[in-house]
Amino acid sequence: MTPTDLTILPRDRRFGRDRAAPRHWLNGDPIATAFFNALSITFPRGEAYFIESVRAFRDGVPDRLAQEIAAFIRQEVVHSREHLAFNRQVTEHGYDVSRLDADVTMVLDMAKRRPPIASLAATMALEHFTAILAHELLSDPRHLEGADPEVAALWRWHAVEEIEHKGVAHDTWMHATRDWSRFKRWWVKSVMMLVVTKNFLHHRARGMMELLRQDGVTGRRAWGGLLIYAMVRPGVLRRVVRPWFAYFLPGFHPWKVDDRALIALADTPYVDARMDAGLTTA
Repeated sequence: MTPTDLTILPRDRRFGRDRAAPRHWLNGDPIATAFFNALSITFPRGEAYFIESVRAFRDGVPDRLAQEIAAFIRQEVVHSREHLAFNRQVTEHGYDVSRLDADVTMVLDMAKRRPPIASLAATMALEHFTAILAHELLSDPRHLEGADPEVAALWRWHAVEEIEHKGVAHDTWMHATRDWSRFKRWWVKSVMMLVVTKNFLHHRARGMMELLRQDGVTGRRAWGGLLIYAMVRPGVLRRVVRPWFAYFLPGFHPWKVDDRALIALADTPYVDARMDAGLTTA
């Protein structure tokens, strides 16, 4: 269950308005930069889809969940605004993101043709995906080591709020499907997670490869570099495999992993707060 003392706090922050980050803002590495840039391109449209999917089922929910949905929406709106600003910097560096944007539009147009409950299931799966990536991003500083400070602050702020509202789509789903059998609920959400994961990995990899192509990194160098970055060092995807599998367990709830210690890093210097919280690199 979502902790009863959890407060979802929208933080209206702005990043990178005074100066642009370098083209390869993550340690001067085009591969690491492409990994995050490709994710960011998807966020404005994707988060609008999340908002629509949850909002469609907010009528009649318990008062506490209604408040959490409202806070979730406020957070996602600001996330979209800040990633739009960041994405403008990406294009100002000369990247053509039209193919990435077209991919996102195509997938979302297909998703919107499904019943609303399917969109909610997809949102729940993607929210778990983003929450476990956010947990990994905050718990291991190697992922943003050497990053432009303002861009790193953007990603850490976003990660904190993804953790904070990670139970909202799930709790909305549980309310919306309260008349379903436990097996039907598990089956639909499990199948949707498999579909979402396949599409997410395929389209994000294609977007990363496109950005790398524009940097002159192609073929084995591009694919090999991405695989090493994602699966070996620092290995963000490898490190979220176990929490990804947890989604399929009976009785799963996002808050079975209580990582509120990471939320406390939001408004404090990252390294100092991490040490104060007693967090160590796994």
